[in-house]
Amino acid sequence: MFVAFLILLLIVLIGIIFDIIGVAVTSADEKPFHSMASRKVPGAMDSIKLLRNAERVSSICNDVVGDICGVVSGSASATIALQILQNFDFSWPQVVSLMMSALVAGLTVAGKAIGKTFAIGSCTKIVTLVGSVLYQLRHIFDFKKKKK
Repeated sequence: MFVAFLILLLIVLIGIIFDIIGVAVTSADEKPFHSMASRKVPGAMDSIKLLRNAERVSSICNDVVGDICGVVSGSASATIALQILQNFDFSWPQVVSLMMSALVAGLTVAGKAIGKTFAIGSCTKIVTLVGSVLYQLRHIFDFKKKKK
């Protein structure tokens, strides 16, 4: 049961993180990244690519990943509610289902609201971090291709 709750929280957290990335990319300015790219900062070019494709990035992060996480977290909460009902005796079983739904909805809405405020205020830092992660991932996979 504990692991199920952790997985549920992880799914909600993934949705919130991708929502933050989508908002940060749409609200960031490209100028600082050109400065970083001229100084050869790793990930700056990846950040510029993200910003130039902000509509697509936002659509994928906010809509696709967010919707998938929403559906999966809803299904996971229903499964957890069912497990709770099988292990414990409740006089009103509907309350367990409603409480799980309310918990997931509350965490998701509050997390995304706080995340959006954070994303708008720290958009340059977030896009820099995401660009750096993409740069590192690209180089890890390029290294593996060259090794073969």
